[in-house]
Amino acid sequence: MNYRLDRYGNELSVLGFGCMRFPSKAGRIDMAETEREIMTAIEHGVNYFDTAYIYPGSEAALGEILERNKVRDKVYIATKLPHYLIKSRDGLEKLFAEELKRLRTDHVDYYLMHMLTDTDTWQRLKALGIEEWLAEKKASGQIRQVGFSYHGNSEMFCKLLDAWDWDFCQIQYNYMDEHSQAGRRGLHHAASKGIPVVIMEPLRGGKLVSRLPEEAKKIFSDYKIKHTPAQWAFRWLWDQPEVTVVLSGMNSMEMVLDNIQTASTTSVGELGEQEQQMLRQVVKAINSKMKVGCTGCGYCMPCPKNVDIPGTFAAYNRRYQEGKFWGFMDYAMCTMMRQNSTAASNCIGCGKCEKHCPQHIPIRQKLKEAQKELEGPVYRIARKVSRWFVKF
Repeated sequence: MNYRLDRYGNELSVLGFGCMRFPSKAGRIDMAETEREIMTAIEHGVNYFDTAYIYPGSEAALGEILERNKVRDKVYIATKLPHYLIKSRDGLEKLFAEELKRLRTDHVDYYLMHMLTDTDTWQRLKALGIEEWLAEKKASGQIRQVGFSYHGNSEMFCKLLDAWDWDFCQIQYNYMDEHSQAGRRGLHHAASKGIPVVIMEPLRGGKLVSRLPEEAKKIFSDYKIKHTPAQWAFRWLWDQPEVTVVLSGMNSMEMVLDNIQTASTTSVGELGEQEQQMLRQVVKAINSKMKVGCTGCGYCMPCPKNVDIPGTFAAYNRRYQEGKFWGFMDYAMCTMMRQNSTAASNCIGCGKCEKHCPQHIPIRQKLKEAQKELEGPVYRIARKVSRWFVKF
C-alpha cells in the first residue's frame, strides 16, 4: 500500500474505505461480509475509514467490527457532524456523544463538518460556539483533526478554506469534475495552504465504470496500456501529489482487492500527455451522451411526493448512453413495481430538492424532460398493469 502524509506527519493509505454503502442482505447491512471486506482492507494496509452520522447503520457497524477484531488503534476513523441538525451547543455535545458510542471509541481521528455549503453556514455555526467546542474536543483528545466535506463551486470552496484553520478537507473530484465542483483550482488552493485533501466520488457514483457510453469503452479498450475504467479513474487521481486519500465505497471483495492492487502500484507523475489526452477523449464521449450531471448522492431525497429523483436521472442518462430499452427498463424498475409510484410525473415543482443538490441541477426542469421521454404510451400501459400486479 502507498501512503501520503497528513498535516501532522501521519501516514494515510492513499486508498480510503468509504462506509456509506456496506454490503446488504434483506435490506440490512450484511455484517459478516462487511467484516470480511473491512478486515481484508486493513490486512492490506488500508487505514482510513470514512463514515457519517447520517449513513444508516454505518457508524455502529464500523465500530462493532473494529472493536471485535481489536484493530481500532491500527486505523483512522473519519466521521461527520450533520451541522444542519444542530440548533445549540448542547445539541453538539449530545450528537457527538452518540457518535462515539456508535463507533465504540473514545476519540475521532478526523471530524468533518458534513457538506458545509458556504461561509454563511460556517458563520451560523460559529455563532453557536462551534469554534470553542472544537477547541475543547481537540484539547481533550476526543477529536484529533477537524475538516469539512464540500459539494459546490471552486470559488466558495476557496473562501471556506480561508475562513478557518482547517486540518484537512474533502471534495468531489475525478476526471469528469476536473474543472467543476471544487475542481483542480480548489485542490491546488488547499495544497498551497498545506491542507490535505480527501477525495470522494472518484468514480462519480459508479458512472465512470458501469454507465460509460460505448464510445468511451472503446477508447479505453483500444488504448495501448490496458487498465479497467475504474483503474484509470483512480490512477488519474493518484497521479496528482496534491491528492492525499481517495475514498472508494467498496461493497464487494472483488472491488476491495482490485482497488488495493491499483493503490499499491500507482505513483505520482506516471501518466504522460498521451494518457491525459486519452482521458480527455473519454470525457468528451461521456458528455456527448449524458443528459443530467447527477452523481446519485441522494441529498435531494426524500421527495415529498415520493419521486425517485436519482433513479429517474440514472434511467434518463442510460437511455442516451446505452439505448432506449435499457433506459426504459431502469425507469420501470425504479418507479413501477412499488405500492406507491415514484415516477417523475409525481413532481409538483415545490423545489425542496434543488436546495440540497450539491451539483446545482435544475431538478424540476430536468424531471419534466425525463418524464416526457420516459413516460410514453408503453410506460403508461405498463404502469397500469404493474399497479394491478402489485395490488394482488
